[in-house]
Amino acid sequence: MILEINPVHPQPRHVARVADVLRSDGVIIYPTDTVYGLGCDINSRKALEKVRRIKKIDNKRHLSFVFADLKQISLYAQVTDSAYRILKRFLPGPYTFILEATKLVPRIVLTKRSEVGIRIPDNRVCQELVAELGNPILSSSVRMPDDQLLDDPREIDKIYKGQVDLVIDGGTFLPEPSSIISLIDDQPLIIRRGKGDVGFFE
Repeated sequence: MILEINPVHPQPRHVARVADVLRSDGVIIYPTDTVYGLGCDINSRKALEKVRRIKKIDNKRHLSFVFADLKQISLYAQVTDSAYRILKRFLPGPYTFILEATKLVPRIVLTKRSEVGIRIPDNRVCQELVAELGNPILSSSVRMPDDQLLDDPREIDKIYKGQVDLVIDGGTFLPEPSSIISLIDDQPLIIRRGKGDVGFFE
C-alpha cells in the first residue's frame, strides 16, 4: 500500500497513520534526505527480523537509528561534549555518526561492537513521523539486488509489494547515501564518503 504525504507540509493524520503501522510491528518505506529507507520501530523484534529477511542481512550488519532531533540521542548513544558539538553542527543533515551504544539499545539491534549509527535526516516527513512515534526508527537504505538505490516511490511499491506494510510517497529525488563518520573515542574517522561535505573530518 502506498500513501502520499506532502514533503513540505506533512498531513498530521497521515503521519499518525504511519506511526500506528510502526507501533503494530509494521515495516515501512519512507523518504529521508539521502535515500528511501526501510524502517521499523526499534522496540519491535518481529519487525526487525522482517527487515533483516527483506534485506537478507544478519545481526553483524549495522542498521541506523533515525531521530527527530538531538533530544533523544543520549538515551541510546554515549555522547561526549565533543561529539555533541559535532552532532549539533551537522544534524539535521546527510550524515550517519557512529557512537557507542547505551544499555537502552535493544540487544537484538546491537552488533558485537555495541555501536550505533545516528541519523537526523533533513526531511520534514521523516522528522515528524519519528516525533509522532515517540522513539527512533531503525533504518536501512532501499536498494535493488545489484545494490542500485531506488528513487521512485511508485516503482519501490511495485518491487516491495507484499513485503512491507506501507510505502510513503514523499516525492522523487536523486538518491545518494549518507556520509558515515565514526566518533568513537572522540576521534572522527570517515567510514564512507557520501552526500554531505566531509572536509571538516579530514
